Amino acid sequence: MSYSKVAAIAHHVPQRVFTNKDMEALVETNDEWIRSRTGIHQRHIAAPGETTSDLAAAAASKVLEQSGVKALDIDLIVLATITPDYFCMPSTACEIQRKIGARNAVAFDINAACTGFIYALNVADAMIKANSYRKVLVIGAETMSYITDWTDRSTCVLFSDGAGAALLVPSEEPGLHTSLIRSDGNFGDMLMTPRMGFENPMRPRSRGGDIGFIQMRGNELFKVAVKNMAEVLHQAMDQSEFTPDDIALVIPHQANIRIIEAVAKRFGLSMDKVMLTVDHYGNNSAATIPIAWSEALDTQRVKPGDTIALTAFGGGLTWGSAIITI
Repeated sequence: MSYSKVAAIAHHVPQRVFTNKDMEALVETNDEWIRSRTGIHQRHIAAPGETTSDLAAAAASKVLEQSGVKALDIDLIVLATITPDYFCMPSTACEIQRKIGARNAVAFDINAACTGFIYALNVADAMIKANSYRKVLVIGAETMSYITDWTDRSTCVLFSDGAGAALLVPSEEPGLHTSLIRSDGNFGDMLMTPRMGFENPMRPRSRGGDIGFIQMRGNELFKVAVKNMAEVLHQAMDQSEFTPDDIALVIPHQANIRIIEAVAKRFGLSMDKVMLTVDHYGNNSAATIPIAWSEALDTQRVKPGDTIALTAFGGGLTWGSAIITI
């Protein structure tokens, strides 16, 4: 049986940085309020006209350079995003394919919100195990700033932009041991962007309207997120027969510091074994996990041969976990 492994991973964020001081000029807030509730000090925001595919293509190009693989050798691109370049078509994955010159690749998007990268890994792993594809770019990329209401202090301090990309290839030994993904549409209205589709079509914005912006029921979402992230992480470890002692680092979705700390506490993890990037990158949805993973390697928090655990939760509702030896 063929397995899959991650051969390279890299990330890219926009140059523009919004500090908490910058946020004070936009809404009624302050640095202490933001840090205490979210753990965020700053976030990277796309420049006007900078798109999700721009960020994703930059991260993908770094992966190709790092691995020595040519763009023409990529045969599949799986992109996780909720902020596509175009509302309907073409897919943003096809835009990435064009921008990096991977014209031999099949390309498609996945929408699983903040769990998107784990969903994309799951799909790519299955494709490789089926011997359908051999060099797969798995990307999580977002420009959340375009769907953020910059007058709503409960959301605008959280979200940011960025991209992370991984190269998944066949392996004789398991690299991706387990990837579990879950969904429950009964709670979809906890985190959503109303009026961005045909269920409730977009119309000219009226005073006090909420067209196209993220809305979330934060207190309810916190409880569900913590419970499901911890449970699916436990299930993934059980299925792969790993214990917490076997895991070098847990890389959770970087929603906010309170959720991350609560998941760690519920799972019985020391924060020393948890990767944090939310302080300087904020919450860039499907991009948080690959960005944090890439930075963990860059800063030597982990090294090749270590086993890591991913866990995430997002709109849909979706959640998932993966156990990976890097």
